[in-house]
Amino acid sequence: MIKTLLKSVREYKKDSLLAPVFMIGEVAMEVLIPFYMAKLINDGIQVQNMSYILKMGLFLALLCIISLTCGILSGKYASSAASGFSKNLRKDMYYNIQNFSFTNIDKFSTSSIITRLTTDVTNIQNAYQMIIRVAVRSPVMLVSAFVMSFYLNAKLSTIFLVAIIILSISLYLIIKNAYPIFQVIFKVYDKLNNVVQENLHGIRVVKSYVREDFEEDKFKEVATDLFKKYVKTEKIVALTNPLMNLVINGALIALAWFSAEYIIQGEMQTGDLTTLITYSTQILMSLMMLSMILVMLVISKASGERIVEILKEETDIKNNNVAKTEVKSGDISFKNVNFSYTNDKNKCCLVNINLDIKEGETVGIIGATGSSKSTLVQLIPRLYDTLSGTVYVGGEDVRNYDLEALRENVAMVLQKNTLFSGSIKENLRWGNENATDEEMERVCKLACAHDFIQDFENKYDTYIEQGGTNVSGGQKQRLCIARALLKKPKILILDDSTSAVDTKTDSLIREAFKNEIPNTTKIIIAQRISSIQHADKIVVMNEGKIDAIGTHKELLQNNEIYKDIYRLQQKGGSEND
Repeated sequence: MIKTLLKSVREYKKDSLLAPVFMIGEVAMEVLIPFYMAKLINDGIQVQNMSYILKMGLFLALLCIISLTCGILSGKYASSAASGFSKNLRKDMYYNIQNFSFTNIDKFSTSSIITRLTTDVTNIQNAYQMIIRVAVRSPVMLVSAFVMSFYLNAKLSTIFLVAIIILSISLYLIIKNAYPIFQVIFKVYDKLNNVVQENLHGIRVVKSYVREDFEEDKFKEVATDLFKKYVKTEKIVALTNPLMNLVINGALIALAWFSAEYIIQGEMQTGDLTTLITYSTQILMSLMMLSMILVMLVISKASGERIVEILKEETDIKNNNVAKTEVKSGDISFKNVNFSYTNDKNKCCLVNINLDIKEGETVGIIGATGSSKSTLVQLIPRLYDTLSGTVYVGGEDVRNYDLEALRENVAMVLQKNTLFSGSIKENLRWGNENATDEEMERVCKLACAHDFIQDFENKYDTYIEQGGTNVSGGQKQRLCIARALLKKPKILILDDSTSAVDTKTDSLIREAFKNEIPNTTKIIIAQRISSIQHADKIVVMNEGKIDAIGTHKELLQNNEIYKDIYRLQQKGGSEND
């Protein structure tokens, strides 16, 4: 885990090294100051040697200035290193997520990924800053102060040794019991984020169904669960402070008791006692800081493991060594294709698919909900890979193409496609970042979007809210179709993407496709037979299998599933009339 995380330090290695170096310098000065303070008291103040007092005072002032300078520089470099480290971590995670296939994305929930990119990275950032500063300072201070105190009085130094042993055992037990709970807490965080995200995303549905109370109760339940687990953890971790205070106060009392006896007997000077008390404070404060670091490391370990899961996740869809960059045609062929989301041959959602589509053909796909219509077309641009069998595009196995080249030639428009915050032009240019105004206007006319865009005050510069919430469902779908057309694809897939437009507009879009892009292979998944009845051929899906292939007339004569769908839709149409 640590090796994987440290790969993200990169250009901040120098800052990460300078921070502890300057921190060691600061600690060295802080350890030397009490030592020379004892000399000032014993050899200067007690014998009233003013020249020695002046000389030692100036020397101590110099040590203080060096200590201050080292502390400032250490803080500066530690802050830069930790912030840069977290920036690189987020960048590396986000970059890796962009390479995920749909299978990889399915493995992690959206809320979990967001938590890992935010809360978990912040925990690692704080822990890293503590490691290169406090985690260096505390052990170095602990060892240095203990060595110096042992040099001054070996017998009294055993008090600190006993305190260290007691605290070490106690902290081990606290951490051992707290860590498993922290692991559970982050999973509850994911659940909480999921509830919030789901509620905000569907806020219009919540309000329309008057489900605010239900959503509030759902949020309260998760938030309460998180609260209880945090309280349970804090009860354990909270033992650290009183335990530290008990040991520190006990050590100081023992030091005062035994040192008083040594001074009375003349075995120890007053300056040495003052220095020992200073060293005892440094030792015990170092122990306290170490306890805080250990608690932080416990939290960050759980966060680090979650981050590494993202960083180490490898996409299961990759380019091969001889990936081809040219898609010759829009021909599509499925040969004995089987597919399972779980890679289990006994749980296939597509079974023995054999289908040939010629370039320029319009193919309709229809079937009941859950018949794997969308799954079938997602194999064409390699959003998923087959379990067995082969998908060919342009006469070539899709696995032999460069992924970017393949997907540039296959445009998909989903029923729930997404628009991003920005102008209409900016959204359209997802299809082609160099598209001219004339090209954008042309594809919008093909998608029957140009007219409603002209009704907006700012026309093509109209700002689209995140998710396209300020346009209707039908307008959003038409903009997404236009965006796909800007790619000038060899294959255009419409996955129920005209469901929110009226039948007249649907007909106009299909007519425009027929006349304007005759050489583009068009695959239309639809629930309405009217959307596909003029297709060159229609594929009827049933429970992951191809039940029939034919024209509208042929299927009305020979396929029961198609006839049932047609009768129901005709009946519904007559009743509505």
